Order: sequence, then C-alpha cells, then structure tokens
Amino acid sequence: MTSKVTYLGDLRTSSVHLQSGNEIISDAPVDNNGKGEAFSPTDTVANALASCMLTIMGIKARDMEVAIEGSVAEVTKVMQSNPRKIAAIEITFAMKADTDDKTKTILERAALTCPVYLSLHPDIKKDITFNW
Repeated sequence: MTSKVTYLGDLRTSSVHLQSGNEIISDAPVDNNGKGEAFSPTDTVANALASCMLTIMGIKARDMEVAIEGSVAEVTKVMQSNPRKIAAIEITFAMKADTDDKTKTILERAALTCPVYLSLHPDIKKDITFNW
C-alpha cells in the first residue's frame, strides 16, 4: 500500500504517505463548492507532472554531472466543464544550468518521458516550455 486517504469532512481529505509519514491535505476548489485552502486533487495532478519532470531531469543531469539545482517549474492547470476535468497543464521551466545545447536537448527529452507525463490521458493538452 502506498498511501492512506481519509475524508475529514467539509470537502477536505488527508493523504498520508505510508513509507515516510508525510501528509498532504486537499480541499475542493472554490469553483467546485470548496474553500480552496489547500491543493485540490486536480492541482496535485498538475503539480505531480512538474515534480516528476524535474525529478527525471535531475536523475539524467546527475548522470551527466550537470547541476540543475534551483530550477523552477511554474504550473497552470486549466479545467473544462461538462464533464469537469483537466483540459490542459501548462508548465514553464526556468532552468538553472550552464550547459550546451546538446545537454539541454537530452534533459528536455528525458523530462518528456517521465512516468506522470506518460500516464496522463492523451486528451489533456500539455504545454511545456523550457527556459534556459
């Protein structure tokens, strides 16, 4: 088992990662009857994509002895209605690496093979920008 999710009431959940004990609180967003006081479940999906892409780039960068620490991803989730679902995820990476074009291409391609990217439904538009 990976995690345990408990409904706390008032459209809020607590998710506990069983191996580490770390907790994530989620709230329904304001536009869907919630308070919006924490990440919504769909926010965590969009955030997971950026986190996964940075992690995969980090693995590849470490193998290539390239430092990318301090790189940042700005994430925007776009929802659609009827049915309510994620329509698009927009991510802009501000990469902190002093490297050549070949290495940049390798890292970008690695990011686009992350498990979350490959697991998302193909109907979800993924608008990814890398700024070096």
